[in-house]
Amino acid sequence: MTAALIISAARSGAGKTTLTLGLLAALRRRGACVRAAKAGPDYIDPAFHAAATGGASVNLDSWAMRPDLLDALAAEAARDADFLLIEGAMGLFDGVPGEPGRSGAAADLAARWGVPVLMVLDVAGQSQSAAAVAAGFAGYDPDVRLAGVILNRVGSARHRVLVTDAIARRGVPVLGAIPRDATLVLPERHLGLVQAQEHGDLAERLARLADAVERHCDVDGIVAAAETWMAGTSPAMTEAKSLRPPGQRIALANDAAFSFVYPHLLAAWRRAGAETFAFSPLADAAPPDHCDVCWLPGGYPELHGGALAGAQKFRDGLARFAATRPVHGECGGYMVLGEGLVDADGARHAMTGLLGHATSFAQRKLHLGYRAARLIAACPLGAAGARVRGHEFHHASLTARGADEPLAELRDAQGDVVAESGSRRGNVSGTFFHVIAQES
Repeated sequence: MTAALIISAARSGAGKTTLTLGLLAALRRRGACVRAAKAGPDYIDPAFHAAATGGASVNLDSWAMRPDLLDALAAEAARDADFLLIEGAMGLFDGVPGEPGRSGAAADLAARWGVPVLMVLDVAGQSQSAAAVAAGFAGYDPDVRLAGVILNRVGSARHRVLVTDAIARRGVPVLGAIPRDATLVLPERHLGLVQAQEHGDLAERLARLADAVERHCDVDGIVAAAETWMAGTSPAMTEAKSLRPPGQRIALANDAAFSFVYPHLLAAWRRAGAETFAFSPLADAAPPDHCDVCWLPGGYPELHGGALAGAQKFRDGLARFAATRPVHGECGGYMVLGEGLVDADGARHAMTGLLGHATSFAQRKLHLGYRAARLIAACPLGAAGARVRGHEFHHASLTARGADEPLAELRDAQGDVVAESGSRRGNVSGTFFHVIAQES
């Protein structure tokens, strides 16, 4: 049996990831087998989860994933684990309007599976008013049960007592109070936290977070608040549809510029019999020639524009590959398939030119939201007419559209048409949106 808990907050930036990582590391210290998951679309936090647990972390997205896939992924994550911690995104009830239970909010998961919620309350700049926030969340939805709260960024012992007493009077358990401490903060950049693999001292950081949780939280009380997850009631992964493999042997770009691939997609491809072969464009490697499709994931090509522009073996090899086999790029990978990329300093770098568009990171604009796509033509995402769901999250601007044909008809979560439609030319395709799952 696995005990499960959802860690959420009233808003982004309250300290969910800090608490999740500290609690995962603290439980692992105790000899428990712990696993983690992330509610909603996110590539960065799951990599930290994996470092803290020693096992893969999966995304659970109630909007983009069909219910059978959602249940199967959660059951797979919980299987053979003592604890499953699901980290929410943004605020607990933050999602998109639409079908009940499919808003993308962490609250959907809590209600669907009866998993209790541990709230992180950032109490910097307030005291007793935090009790009103806790009471409001506790009573907002009768199907979502609040197991307790962890106070974060507590200023002093007096501050802790004021907030704790006020919340306790509302009948909400306070299971910890973490003081303000700059050494516990993980550095960020424009798409979220600096990636886990870029921290040479990640083990030390995780140990420091575990120390803070053990010192300032009631770990035994948190464990007692978790509910048993009935993994056996969920469908097997072989019965749930994710996304068909784009090929039998998939050349997968993988380095500091290309790292955004959802683990559940890779796992689904492997279960279907496909193989992935990693190569590094930053190391000037071409896609392996024995592969039958090439996938360029998202990541941070804007931070490596000069290196990618100078990677002649990669560029020539990709062009040769694309002459006879499909190549697909998502977000950052799509940017690299274009004619050029302007970095944050305004310097233009020539990209592969396999598609005709151009992008700029100097003209930054946030593009964020769910996407529902109907494919106009066949590509590694599926057959013509296939419908897939995903999300878009980047700061790059499209400065030139080029003359390529559109790849997909895109709509947002509200059903409104999205102008960006991706591009296709010959065997090459790409979009700014990241695919999560097929729609039906």
